[in-house]
Amino acid sequence: MVRVGILGATGYAGAELVRLLSSHKHTEITMLASKSYAGQKMSEVYPSMVGVCDMVLEEADIDKAAEKCDVVFTALPHGVSHEVISALYAKGLKVIDLSGDFRYNDIKVYEEWYKVEHACPELLAESVYGLCELHRDEIKKARLIGNPGCYTTCSILGLAPLLAKGLVETKNIIIDAKSGVTGAGRGLAIDYHFCECTESMKAYKVATHRHTSEIEQELSLLAGEDIVLSFTPHLVPMKRGIFATEYANLKQPMEAEELIAIYKEFYKDEHFVRVYEKGLPESNHVAGSNFVDIGISVDKRLNRVIVVSAIDNLVKGAAGQAVQNMNIMFGFEEGEGLSHPGFYM
Repeated sequence: MVRVGILGATGYAGAELVRLLSSHKHTEITMLASKSYAGQKMSEVYPSMVGVCDMVLEEADIDKAAEKCDVVFTALPHGVSHEVISALYAKGLKVIDLSGDFRYNDIKVYEEWYKVEHACPELLAESVYGLCELHRDEIKKARLIGNPGCYTTCSILGLAPLLAKGLVETKNIIIDAKSGVTGAGRGLAIDYHFCECTESMKAYKVATHRHTSEIEQELSLLAGEDIVLSFTPHLVPMKRGIFATEYANLKQPMEAEELIAIYKEFYKDEHFVRVYEKGLPESNHVAGSNFVDIGISVDKRLNRVIVVSAIDNLVKGAAGQAVQNMNIMFGFEEGEGLSHPGFYM
């Protein structure tokens, strides 16, 4: 059994990791750390865990983690996890980081978008961007994974075949994306109170959202040239989900059926990517699951392809993808603990 620790276990992503790993055949949760709830049981913080995970939460301790764990998931805020991860890595542990701190190939890009100085830039050369469908071979050999963001996972996988196959113009790509409120985390802020969110929708961080740079990094690698795009996120009144609509101008006229065939071939070996034969995905098709659902349409008047992609931000956009990364790292069946369908209702 692989011994697992989770730092930041009581945030939404951390709690989702506990839920998923509690039914994983090859893992044992041996450490749950929480600064805010140390000394309490996980099931006291989340009553849904009663009888499933009644472990007592503890303060994060690097030496204890090294003794008790083989892999540690760090579900800590951006900019906080640097030094913790450096210490865990030095102890020989495998680390899967759910923050943005180890997702970048270029430290300058990270520091420009996150407005903090990276505490251990030498580890960026060791980390692998954990988008399983694009970096599986590198993930197999890695000890440090930068688990991708939720907006980024949904957007990159929605656009990847178009850029990899050179089917679209690269200068005018637009991504219009929506997120459920859990994407903001469990911390309290006025913007995320019920009365501020319900029956309302708003754009935020227009032209400045950090995930823009992450999307551009990965699409640039696929396209073989620098990609600069327009990304606009929105907060919508639902708990879970990322719903992205991506627009790109085709280089030559194509039918939607042709593009669907290309997508199906590109993702033919990917269990968690579902390309629709007809119709478009909805957020409730993927809620609670690790699936990425993709639908494609063509606006023939403008010679423009419109891709709609949807994921659960807490599963494929965070904890589920982290477990998928762990499965690859340890040679487990990739869908172990993850192949259940979504909630739908």
